Amino acid sequence: MKKLFDTAVQKLKYKVLREVARLAFEDQLDSGALLDIPAKIMPGPKPTMRCCIYKERAIIGERIKLAMGGNKKNPNVVEVLDIACDECPVEGMRVSEACRGCISHQCVDVCPKGAISIVNHRSVIDQSKCVECGKCLNACPYNAIIQCVRPCESACHINAIHMGEDKKAKIDNEKCISCGACVYKCPFGAIADKSYILEAIKLLKESENNSKYNVYAVVAPSIVSQFVQVRVEQVVSGLKHLGFFSVVEAALGADMVAYQEANELYEKGFLTSSCCPAFVTYVRKAFPDLAQHVSHNLSPMAQIAKHIKRLDPGCKIVFVGPCIAKKLEADAHPELLSLSLSFGDIRQWFREAGIFPEEIRTSVYDKFVMTKAEEGTAYPIEGGMIETVKPYTAARNAYMMQVSGIQNIKRELAGLKAENFDRPVFIECLACHGGCVAGPCMSNRNPGFDKRLNILKHSDFSDRAGKREPQADISLQYGEKAVKDKEFGEAEIKRALAVIGKYGVEDELNCGGYDTCRNFARAMLSGKAEPEMCVSNMKQQAQRKANALLRCIPSPIVIADSRLNIIEYNDKFAETFWSEAEHGEIYERNDLRGADLRDFIDFTNLFSASLDLEQDIRREHVRFGDRLFDVVVFNIDKKQIVGGIIQDVTKMEMKKERIAEKAKDVIRKNLATVQQIACTLGEHMAETEILLRSIAEDYAGGESESSVEKPIKSYEDDK
Repeated sequence: MKKLFDTAVQKLKYKVLREVARLAFEDQLDSGALLDIPAKIMPGPKPTMRCCIYKERAIIGERIKLAMGGNKKNPNVVEVLDIACDECPVEGMRVSEACRGCISHQCVDVCPKGAISIVNHRSVIDQSKCVECGKCLNACPYNAIIQCVRPCESACHINAIHMGEDKKAKIDNEKCISCGACVYKCPFGAIADKSYILEAIKLLKESENNSKYNVYAVVAPSIVSQFVQVRVEQVVSGLKHLGFFSVVEAALGADMVAYQEANELYEKGFLTSSCCPAFVTYVRKAFPDLAQHVSHNLSPMAQIAKHIKRLDPGCKIVFVGPCIAKKLEADAHPELLSLSLSFGDIRQWFREAGIFPEEIRTSVYDKFVMTKAEEGTAYPIEGGMIETVKPYTAARNAYMMQVSGIQNIKRELAGLKAENFDRPVFIECLACHGGCVAGPCMSNRNPGFDKRLNILKHSDFSDRAGKREPQADISLQYGEKAVKDKEFGEAEIKRALAVIGKYGVEDELNCGGYDTCRNFARAMLSGKAEPEMCVSNMKQQAQRKANALLRCIPSPIVIADSRLNIIEYNDKFAETFWSEAEHGEIYERNDLRGADLRDFIDFTNLFSASLDLEQDIRREHVRFGDRLFDVVVFNIDKKQIVGGIIQDVTKMEMKKERIAEKAKDVIRKNLATVQQIACTLGEHMAETEILLRSIAEDYAGGESESSVEKPIKSYEDDK
């Protein structure tokens, strides 16, 4: 079984992260439960690493602060835990037992501060005067003088760490490049990096299951060498379990950057890579004259984040990788990235969420989106960047070199001048010796053969050249717990496709959801999707329903935009208002869509008023030519879209008039009969005449069609 952590310090760090993540999940960060973490990790009663259990717990308390974001006033992501920094020897130069008490006293003679004297035939160093220049170290013929350099100081090749007056390590933020070398080398864990795991958990919670905004995880390609005996698909599934909307390869950004860097190389003639933020910071601070030759392109992390933002502007993006400096880079680009997490952060997040990637049964949806990266996946290892840029430079005969490790970069860049090259030169520079696979946040930093091999196995070195943009599909999200998908037969898939209106290949359009309609059909059969989730089908259904309603309504209907251009209409409207003689040009086109509504009717003022007032308007007896209409205008989208139902009441009104005339004629013809009846009935004659005249007046006054169409019977009819 492979070793999970290089050191006990790493293990301690991740124990703290795990407990803090647990409380964050349980919403107990404000409950006082944080105070219980030190005792839980260091139960005692005997100390395991320090002088006493109480000091161990105090150090755990400081680590808890770092796990919660550290000192907000300190812009650096690397901090010194003062209480933990007290075990290293304070004397830099010491005289060992090898001192023979020689009489030449060369050590005394070369000391510029007079810090060395001879006492009892032996050299003695006055530490109050010693400046640790090292001259005595080189002068002693017996090598009896030794220099005790603190691990953090020896690890820092840019001299950003020194001892303060209290003999504790101090970091010079003006020099520090956040490479993380000191974090890894300190044997007491007194130097550590801040964690933003709480911010990430908060980000996902506030997204409300990605309903307010989508949260994407952008994963560094070195992920394949981080999780032991775990497939990439299982890690992707695990991240979706945590709540991320989709998972994207940062290596896609490397594919894009490679093309851009190749073009920039031939513009400048001499170029260094810009993918490693620690290297970029180092050059700007230590070699300002060479800063102009550092590629001006974004890093792969920032480049792919920019691409995602272009497709989903309101989203949040979290980077996951092996690098401490990436945390500062994410802070420098808040418009692109929300924050950066380490692999260790994710590992402990998994643990507290009850997710074990090695046990996850993956499905076809547990993969990187938008598409799989190609050569860009080789970026984490020495020479990988060169292999990615090569397809664009091979024909142009450029020199291509690689260097990793700040101490080596420092040596190689010293005295380097662009004018010394007779052809384009590209230098791949990585701050960590061996590349990103040896990053400070890797649980196992050894850049061994197996790590490099894993990276190469995941890479795809194609022969094609040209700009590569990832496919714009970032919509794959995660719903239910990952299980292996059930296999479905062709007949089942076809039946599922028929439910969403897909009867042939021509109907299977990629709407930006699932990869294919067939995969969506499988998801429906598995219970992971509903027919209503098919956007194209729902749109088609809505359109069909709307068209059916338009066809069924016997009255003319028209829908127009704010400029009174026709959007939709029914056949009755065209039949009523569309004339070949008047609209010859439109008639040839055989479609009214896009035409000006004012070309067909002269009462468009009702439509304009409805748009302006945002109210429905009703008008009866609107005259247009020799016709009479009742018009109802209504808002569909306020200020934007308006609809109108136009009822032709011309025949109805003419019918009313004819019925009224007929009623009067009936009255005249039967007046004699009425008079005879009146003579017989006496007092009822006046009432009868009044009643009949009332009927005639009612008809003439505009009674409803339903009432006037009832036949009027005369006395003679009864006979």
